[in-house]
Amino acid sequence: MATEDFNAAPSPAAHPMASTGYGKRSAPSQLPRKAHDFAHLPRREASVAAYLDRLPDGADISVKTLAKVLPDYGQCALRTALRRLSEAGHLRRVAEHHWGEDGSPRWVTRTYFSRTARDDAWWMAFRAGNVPDAQQPPRTEPERATRSQAYDQLAALGRAEPRLTLSADDCASLEALAAEWFARGATPAQFLHALADGLPSNVRHAYGFTRARLIAKMPPPPPWEPDGTRPAPLRVLECTVCRAPGRPEALPGGICAPCRGETPPDRHPPALPPAYVHARADEARAAAIRPPERNHA
Repeated sequence: MATEDFNAAPSPAAHPMASTGYGKRSAPSQLPRKAHDFAHLPRREASVAAYLDRLPDGADISVKTLAKVLPDYGQCALRTALRRLSEAGHLRRVAEHHWGEDGSPRWVTRTYFSRTARDDAWWMAFRAGNVPDAQQPPRTEPERATRSQAYDQLAALGRAEPRLTLSADDCASLEALAAEWFARGATPAQFLHALADGLPSNVRHAYGFTRARLIAKMPPPPPWEPDGTRPAPLRVLECTVCRAPGRPEALPGGICAPCRGETPPDRHPPALPPAYVHARADEARAAAIRPPERNHA
């Protein structure tokens, strides 16, 4: 059984803590701890998961630190173990936007751990601030769970102003910036007017122009009241392996396409036939050594 090694891990009592605001976070709505929570995992992953589960929030669970406190596993083995825990639904890396005590914005990267295995739909809902109850079946409507107000407003720009038509990838890339507008109290009408009013006659690159305006015209942060009524933090999922940010549907199992060994089809043009390449190379070499033609006029 995979649980045989659960007690072999060192006590987490003296585990190093991460910098304030970073480190491990326990996922919400978990089921009560049971003896065989990780019996479905391979032995190594089960042992690592049991140790992570006992760590307090804020613990440093970077690969480098885990390799020091779990001497039976090197960094390479632990990196693989964390990837497999992510694929099994126990772990996700999340960049969260928070406000400092001085009112300044900041991004922090946290690793959320759940002893209760979650599917991609649950993590999508969690990222969107809509966490299903642990006792209920997870939602299976990822598109509804992940389409934020910020994404929808960016997608609607092209309908209001064709010069600002954005692709789905453009909207996903700009989503975090746009979400910050709404976190600071902007309304959809204010958002539209700020981005679409006073456009030049020719907008050559809708993505770059929109990004520049999102940054330059960002509303100031609101004066938060001391009653703790700040909105839920904006969350952006990151690849467990390389930490590249992405939309949840682009990170199945918490892993991005390049780390899964997939190459986006639109980033690399198809290779030319070898015969064509050789023929063009022969023509170029011949042109390089051909003597210049004389002008007899």
